[in-house]
Amino acid sequence: MFNKLTVTVLTLFSWSFMSKTFAQRHKTENVIMVAMDGMRWQEIFGGVDSSIMHDKTFTKERRDMEKAFWVASTEERRKKLMPFFWNTIAKDGQLYGNRTLGNYVDVANPYKFTYPGFSETVTGNPDSAVNSNGLVKNKNINVLEVINQQKEYNGKVATFATSVLFPYVLNKWRNGLYVNADKDSLAFDSPQMQMLNKMEQLAAKPTGERPDLLTYFAAREYLISHKPRVLYVPMGETDAFAHQGLYDQYIGAVHAEDAMIADLWSLIQSMPQYKNKTTLIVTCDHGRGGKIKEQWTDHGVKIEDSGNIWMAVIGPDSSPLGEVTSQSQIYQGQIAATIAALLGVHYAPPQKVLPSIDSVLK
Repeated sequence: MFNKLTVTVLTLFSWSFMSKTFAQRHKTENVIMVAMDGMRWQEIFGGVDSSIMHDKTFTKERRDMEKAFWVASTEERRKKLMPFFWNTIAKDGQLYGNRTLGNYVDVANPYKFTYPGFSETVTGNPDSAVNSNGLVKNKNINVLEVINQQKEYNGKVATFATSVLFPYVLNKWRNGLYVNADKDSLAFDSPQMQMLNKMEQLAAKPTGERPDLLTYFAAREYLISHKPRVLYVPMGETDAFAHQGLYDQYIGAVHAEDAMIADLWSLIQSMPQYKNKTTLIVTCDHGRGGKIKEQWTDHGVKIEDSGNIWMAVIGPDSSPLGEVTSQSQIYQGQIAATIAALLGVHYAPPQKVLPSIDSVLK
């Protein structure tokens, strides 16, 4: 039976074949995408959740969190939590997904968890056959490998990920993409990379994977030394701490990742190859429970609202719309074609793909 989502997605599929955006010239010469695994839209647009913050089941350091992040005004509260998002992206970029305003961003896949979400993001296709978090090589072609096949981008596409899933999501064995994930060593001679290797070996791993900070700094050093044209940095602590029911740690990870993204943007603007030539996209793979407080820790088909996500964009081709307040519907799978369009690459893989996001391209 076709529901409203199915009809909408099929309509979008049909639009994708009529899209001409790939042929347009844009100012973007590089794309960097950062993912915050399982990051709720509620905190993006509302700051810390008072009901969860004051629940001792989920928050051990309630007074510290209140002191650091609480203020009555929603606008000021979200700035405290994510200052880069609200002082920079909301001024010079675009923020999508405030559902209280009727601005919707959703996953199109039916499963609403990690592998299907990340697969949809990079392939443009909410493939119903991608239905587990198992270490299975993705059969769908992804936009990063198509970009990497272009002469001017070959060898200039890289991924640094916290989760061991990403070599499989991107199927690096098929396409030769450079993917560094979780416990992978950094096979570079620079003192900085060797220090990061040692830190990775010695660091505590409270989530079971390498800390996001080390994933970020590995990507940062690679950006400086190798100057990739496309860089993908999926982080994982937001999802891991949420599953553990540790709201104070989840919020701490959110604040820290906002700071990492701010540092990354500052670095980009300091390098001639990237300054005013780079689009930064920040998003997530799935949402979490929202209406029932106890469900904030989880997601999936049985958890209402866990398909509700968000997206942030800043770059030379994206008008400074700030927080987008118009009523509209965007799907996660549209990101792949949008990345291709920004770089002027024609993305037409064997699987059907959702079309690019027009408002990001103008």
